[in-house]
Amino acid sequence: MKSIVLACAAAALSTGALAQEVTLRMGDSLPVGHVIAETATKPFIDRVESLSNGAVKIDYFPAEQVGKAKDFLRLTQAGLIDIGYIGPSYVPEKMPLSAVAELPGASKTSCEVMRTYWRLAREGGFLFEKEYQPNGIRPLFVVALPPYQLILASDSVASVDDLEGLKLRAAGGAQSLTLEKLGMVPVRMAPPEIYDSMSRGTVDGALLALISVDSYKLTDLTKAITTDQNFGTIAVAYSISERKWRTLPEAVQNVLGEAGDQVVENACAAFDEKEGAASSAMKAAGVGVVSFDESGTAALQAANASIAEAWATELDSRDQPGHEALAAFRTALDAVRGTATR
Repeated sequence: MKSIVLACAAAALSTGALAQEVTLRMGDSLPVGHVIAETATKPFIDRVESLSNGAVKIDYFPAEQVGKAKDFLRLTQAGLIDIGYIGPSYVPEKMPLSAVAELPGASKTSCEVMRTYWRLAREGGFLFEKEYQPNGIRPLFVVALPPYQLILASDSVASVDDLEGLKLRAAGGAQSLTLEKLGMVPVRMAPPEIYDSMSRGTVDGALLALISVDSYKLTDLTKAITTDQNFGTIAVAYSISERKWRTLPEAVQNVLGEAGDQVVENACAAFDEKEGAASSAMKAAGVGVVSFDESGTAALQAANASIAEAWATELDSRDQPGHEALAAFRTALDAVRGTATR
């Protein structure tokens, strides 16, 4: 049925239902060539144009051309950009609940967390009703990278105890909570600043997905990595303001919705495949792999569980439904896993 609707929408767009072409402006803070841009953002743009037979175009402004990561919620709400890159860790005071997708330990792959987050963030979902709708924005597609690993500028870490005192770049939010729980020091900075900070020794490394290491030109600075841990991730949603959405013809809305669904599925599979390739390439290049013993692994797992509980409790104390968000995420994750096994 959906394919019939999309076919009719595309036909309507191509036969003059619109008096003129629709052009939307999209902006983010990602450097040119970043794996998210190449795997999700640009494919979304291309898919929108294809589904609309060229009637809907998106002008893309990457690399902080229109603002920094923390600015995009405000820019999108104000209509200064039509589609903005909005991550909860950049605006924790506005979207604290959405950071549930960034907590460590829950998901094993990009597909698990992206599909789960999409269930909650799209129209009718828990996060849509609790955060996106109140903020006057609507997600068109979400992105979550594979579970983050430790990216270290030295090979001195051999045990969990060696993590104590390490200064690592974190995006904020749940990532900072994770590092603090494990005795590390989170240093918040924008991704483009990581290279200079690592090269100067300002930080000892970063929390990143392995597929992001090359995007930020950190390959030569990286001496050791973990490969089988889950230190959380970063989740973002390319979103449009509800005000702008309501001005769009239904056919255009349908095209944007279909393109978003397709990108979530295609991008998550590509991210997981690229993560494995990045791990293999770094090992082949001589980057050390940090492996923790059984007691160290158990300590990390216990820390992850306590981080989720502390996160939810802290939100509850601020009259935000933290435990409700945690339960909603776990329920959606179980559903995603159940769907994948059938």
